Amino acid sequence: MAIDFYTWNTPNGRKISVALEEMGLAYRVHPINISKGEQFEPSFLKISPNNRIPAIVDPDGPGGAPISVFESGAILIYLGQKTGKFWPADPRAQVPVLEWLMWQMGGFGPMPGQVHHFLTVENEQDRRYGLERYSKETRRLYGVADRRLAEAEFFATDISIADFAILGWAWRHERHQVDLAEYPNVKRWYDTMMARPATKRGFEVGLS
Repeated sequence: MAIDFYTWNTPNGRKISVALEEMGLAYRVHPINISKGEQFEPSFLKISPNNRIPAIVDPDGPGGAPISVFESGAILIYLGQKTGKFWPADPRAQVPVLEWLMWQMGGFGPMPGQVHHFLTVENEQDRRYGLERYSKETRRLYGVADRRLAEAEFFATDISIADFAILGWAWRHERHQVDLAEYPNVKRWYDTMMARPATKRGFEVGLS
C-alpha cells in the first residue's frame, strides 16, 4: 500500500521524496501549501502536532496497522528501519548515521534556514547582522562536512539516510550563497548524489 506523503517543495520535503524513491516505496504526494497556512489545518495537525511539513501516514505500519510520523529525521529513521535500506543492521554502524543525521537536524538546516530568512529582511542593519552571524556558521558547517568527506565517500562511510537529510539542504547552496567549489569534497559528494537516478527522481517529483 502506498504511503501518504504530506509535504511542500522545501529542503525538508525533498529529504523524504529522495528517500522514498531510493528505497523504492510507493507513495502519494499530498501538497501542503505552507505559504497559505495549510499546515495549520486541523486535519494536518492530527498527524503533525508541530504544524510542520513533512509528515507521512503509512497504512502498513508495524504490526500491519497504520501509523503517522512527523519530523523529517524521524521519518528517515522509520523508513530506513521499515525497509532495511540505507540503515545499517549493525548497531555500531548506526552510530555515525545518527550522528550525521542529528548534525543536519541541529545545525545544517537551521543555520542556512536563517540565512534564507535574513536575506529577505528589509532593515539593512538587521539584515547585515543576521547574515553575518548565520552565514559564518553555515560556512563553518560546510567546512565540517568537507573535512568529513575528505576521509569518507559518504557521511557515514556507506550511503545512508544521513546523506539524504544533508542533501536536502545542500541542494539549496546557491540560495544560502555558498559556492561548492570552495568545498571540493562536498562538491564531489553532491555531484555523486545528484547523479543517482533515484535521487534525481526524488528532486523532480512535484511537491507543490
